[in-house]
Amino acid sequence: MFFRTNQFQYNARPERPDPVYAKQLQEVLGGQWGEISVMMTYLFQGWNCRAPAKYRDMLLDIGTEEIAHVEMLATMIARLLETSPVETQEDAAKDSVIGAVMGGARVEDAILAGMNPQHAIVAGMGATPTDSVGYPWNSRYTIASGNLLADFRFNLTAESQGRLQVCRLYEMTSDPGVRDMLSFLIARDTMHQNQWLAAIRELEADGLEQTPAPFSFPQDREKSEVAYQYWRCSDGAESQRGSWAAGTSPDGKGEFQFLADPQPLGETVEELAQLDPRLHGTPKKPMPPMAS
Repeated sequence: MFFRTNQFQYNARPERPDPVYAKQLQEVLGGQWGEISVMMTYLFQGWNCRAPAKYRDMLLDIGTEEIAHVEMLATMIARLLETSPVETQEDAAKDSVIGAVMGGARVEDAILAGMNPQHAIVAGMGATPTDSVGYPWNSRYTIASGNLLADFRFNLTAESQGRLQVCRLYEMTSDPGVRDMLSFLIARDTMHQNQWLAAIRELEADGLEQTPAPFSFPQDREKSEVAYQYWRCSDGAESQRGSWAAGTSPDGKGEFQFLADPQPLGETVEELAQLDPRLHGTPKKPMPPMAS
């Protein structure tokens, strides 16, 4: 059960309207690495969790927090598309997008300048569950595999990418209200990255999962002779200087081996078998002429 409090988790009010920036801000709302994505990812990971309760509760805590971030961003986008409360009515008619719409031709200027026309046409000056180029959010952006180590590593990536994009958006505006909200989101992403790093270590310390994930697969079923070989598959030679090319592997079970010239291990490539003619593929030989 969820309850909504009639108070934002943090401020979500710009100093002035900015329809072009509203379009850009859509990326961290409905993009691949946006707040809708992490919200749905963490909630489904929590609802599906069969590990000890501390992991389930942690996932649901952060997933619920992300709902608040979605609310803040959606509200900020809507406010960037409307008349700012600090403006006079005269300024509103002159400067805001609503004034442009009401004035007729000026909405075309706003759209040509980079405004998302769907903000006006489809959403009535509101946010949409889409990214900055209007692509709809979809559930393929979410990961809930049931293996917490694999999931937590993905979560760390998601928070890293999300924080990167919010930092870039911070640099793209001078609006103090927008920057204030983004500084809060950046700080929370700092916490969340550290949270997932701590959770990964705790999973390993609890003996629930180890590297590589899934740890439960019997190692004797691997092709063990290639399990710790680094293959140089390009002309670049500097990769052999990395810790991944020599020394003990992070899982402690092998020694990295650098192969400068890895050789193919499979059979010689042969032509594929001919398809069943009822599937109407391309034949290997010319077809006889069709009867007239």
